[in-house]
Amino acid sequence: MSVPLIFDLPRSDARNGYIPDSDLPEDVLGPSGELQRCELDIPQIAEPEVMRHFINLSTLNHHIDKGFYPLGSCTMKYNPKVNETISGLPGFAGLHPHQPIDTIQTALAIMLELEKWLAEITGLDAVTLQPAAGSHGELTGIFLIRAWLKQRGEKRTKILIPDSAHGTNPASIVMGGYQCVSVPSDSRGRIDIDALKQALTPDVAAMMITNPNTVGLYEDHIDEVADMIHRNGSLLYMDGANLNAMVGLAKPGLMGFDIVHINLHKTFSTPHGGGGPGAGPVAVRRDLEPFLLLPRISQSSNGWLDWDYDRPLSIGKVQSHFGNFSILIRAMAYMFALGAEGLKRMSETAILNANYVLARLKDTYKLPFDRYCTHEVVFSADNQGKYGVKAVDIAKRLLDFGFHAPTINFPLVIHEALMIEPTETETLAALDAFIEAMLQIDCEAKEHPELLHQAPTLTPVSRFDEAAAARVLDICSLK
Repeated sequence: MSVPLIFDLPRSDARNGYIPDSDLPEDVLGPSGELQRCELDIPQIAEPEVMRHFINLSTLNHHIDKGFYPLGSCTMKYNPKVNETISGLPGFAGLHPHQPIDTIQTALAIMLELEKWLAEITGLDAVTLQPAAGSHGELTGIFLIRAWLKQRGEKRTKILIPDSAHGTNPASIVMGGYQCVSVPSDSRGRIDIDALKQALTPDVAAMMITNPNTVGLYEDHIDEVADMIHRNGSLLYMDGANLNAMVGLAKPGLMGFDIVHINLHKTFSTPHGGGGPGAGPVAVRRDLEPFLLLPRISQSSNGWLDWDYDRPLSIGKVQSHFGNFSILIRAMAYMFALGAEGLKRMSETAILNANYVLARLKDTYKLPFDRYCTHEVVFSADNQGKYGVKAVDIAKRLLDFGFHAPTINFPLVIHEALMIEPTETETLAALDAFIEAMLQIDCEAKEHPELLHQAPTLTPVSRFDEAAAARVLDICSLK
C-alpha cells in the first residue's frame, strides 16, 4: 500500500496533532479513574495523514462505486446518489416513530403509495413494508401461512422447496416450525413435475419457489405448478430475490402466487451488503390481508392517515416499529425516477446484459443448461477443472482484474458453479472488460494454472485459509 495506515506509523512521526481537554464537568464524568483513562495510546497524527488513512481504507474493499460487482442472485446494482440525498432530507431523516400522527402525514402517504406500487408490480392485493430484509420477509410469509391454515382449522407440517432454492428458504421454513422437503430439478433446470406430484401430500402447507429460479431460468410451467399446489389446498410462495428480471414484464400474482416477498435493497436499488440495512416487504392476495403485520395504514374519519391496530387476525409485528423507513424512501425515489416504463426497461436490460455474457462465454465456460437465461447466467468451471483449476481459483483471480467475484459453488445442483448477474446498470464497455478478463483467466488456466492457485496477488492481502478466516477475527494474522 502506498500510504501507511495510522496505527502502522511510528510514534516518532507525531506532529501537529492534539486531543483537546474535556470541557465536561466532573460530576458528569464521574470520579476520576473510574470511567476515564488518564492516557490513551493514540498516535498524534497530522490532519492530512488522518484523511489519507480513511481514504486509503475506503479503497481497500471492493464496492459498487469502485467497480463491477457481478454477485449472482444478489443484484448488486448501482445506487443513485440522489436517492441518498432524498432519504437524508431533514423531513425524513429527522422523523421519530413515536411522533404525533399529525406530524408524519407525508411519511405515511409515501409508505401507502409504495404499498400500492408494489401491489401493482406483483399483481397482488395488499403489502406490508415492515420486514427488514428478504429473509425477514420469508419468515413473515411462513407465519402468514401458519395463521391462514390455523383459521381454517388445518395443521400441516411440510413446506416444499426446489433443490436449487436459496439457502435462506430452508432456514426460514425450519424457523417457522415446518419440515422442509426438497423437490428435484429436471434436465432443463426447472422443477420436476413428476417429483412434485409425488411430494404433494395432504400435510403440505405450501411450496416456496424462486422465479426466475437460481439457475437463472424462468419456471415456464409455473401455471401447472400453481394449479397442483392449490388443488392440494396448499399455498404458493415466491421468493422475490430475482424480481429484477420480472418487473413490468410479468406479475407473480397472475402466475398463481399467493405470497411474495420483495427485496427493496436489491430490485429497487437501495444499499445492499454488509448486513444491512434492508427492506423485505411482503405482498399477499386478498384473503391473506387480514393476517398482515401490525399496524396497517388507514384513513381515519377525520381524513388523516393513521395506524390501524384493530386487526384481530394479524400475526403481530416482526420488528419494533414500522419498517426501515430510510430504505423505503430510497426505493420510492428510485421508482418515481424510472416510472412504469423505466422499471420495465430495467428488467429488459438486466435480461439482455445477462444473455450477452452468456453468448460470449458459453464456448469457453461450461453452460449446464444451454438456453437463454433471465437476469443471471450460471456457468460451471468444469472445463477449467481439466487443468486443476476450480471455481474458487477463477473467482480469486478476478480480484486481480479489479472485479468482484461472482457467486461460486451455488446453486448446488451445478458442479463448480459460477453465478454471474450483471444487472441493468452496467455498460457494454464494463461487460466487455469483464468478459475479456474471464477469457484471459481461461487461457491462464490452460497455460499457467499455478497463477490462479496463488491469486489474488494484487490485493492488499492475498489468499487466506478460508476455514481459519471464518473463526479468526484478525485475518491479517493469517497472511
